[in-house]
Amino acid sequence: MSAPTIDENLISVLIADDHPVYRSGLRTLLDGLDSLRVVAEASTGTEALTMTYQLRPNLVLMDVSMPGVTGIEATKLIASRCPETAVVMVTVLEDRDVFLSAIRAGARGYLLKGGRSEDIGAAIEIVRAGGLVFDAQASSWVIEHLTKPAASGKPFPELTDRERAVLELVADGRGNAAIARELGLSVKTVRNYLSRIFAKLHLVDRTEAAVQARRAGLGH
Repeated sequence: MSAPTIDENLISVLIADDHPVYRSGLRTLLDGLDSLRVVAEASTGTEALTMTYQLRPNLVLMDVSMPGVTGIEATKLIASRCPETAVVMVTVLEDRDVFLSAIRAGARGYLLKGGRSEDIGAAIEIVRAGGLVFDAQASSWVIEHLTKPAASGKPFPELTDRERAVLELVADGRGNAAIARELGLSVKTVRNYLSRIFAKLHLVDRTEAAVQARRAGLGH
């Protein structure tokens, strides 16, 4: 099947979210804007990557918590392989560490779900013009991150204490289920922590994470 024709006068947008109701609602909002065109929808991180590589949209609206390849992992790959495609995270997660991981992965913006079509449209225009877009909460995280004192001599100072604890168990060869039991977390939460760790440390997979962690003195 051939790719749809993209009007070069419009901003082409790919929606990547695993919730069909939200995708439908967001598409309805965006279809009401004259300056852009939704060219495709993806329900998994893998689909988002495949469609981005095929269609080369101007912008991807990416959820953080995508099944399979996470939104942050997908963003990092898109930023590396399709630098002409901007990624804006659209999420329910008001989490400073997730936000910082997304920006380190190459995201050009971070918006919380529930915004008006005018706000989303304006954000898309700003990013398309080369700018960055954060909501009010994310902007405060940027200021905090830039003004906080330098971290101590702990290995991987960019990680939180909990992320470092997860990485140490990875260095010990523990699987996600074992890490979840050890730290009293759900397996999904462990996967989210790993996604943040990979993004912050620019790692490809848990094998590389374990090697780097052991080199830094983590693990038993």
